[in-house]
Amino acid sequence: MRTTLTLEDDVSVLLAQRQEALKITLKDAVNLALRRGLTEEVQESAGVPYCTPTVSLGKPLLTNLDKVAELLAVAEGEGFA
Repeated sequence: MRTTLTLEDDVSVLLAQRQEALKITLKDAVNLALRRGLTEEVQESAGVPYCTPTVSLGKPLLTNLDKVAELLAVAEGEGFA
């Protein structure tokens, strides 16, 4: 694939240093840097899965959810007994 990139100055300097150190073309230096960066990004995102913390909510206020009027009264903050 052929494309045009506008590189920031610091990135250009780093690529030039990599080119010189490895004796490779600019194309190869860009591909190598992108490949390493993207692979590393994928590996980091596939790390430890998030675990939702759990807490005790205490004893339920209602044990019988069949009484809709009572359930709505409790949900709306009314003192229903």
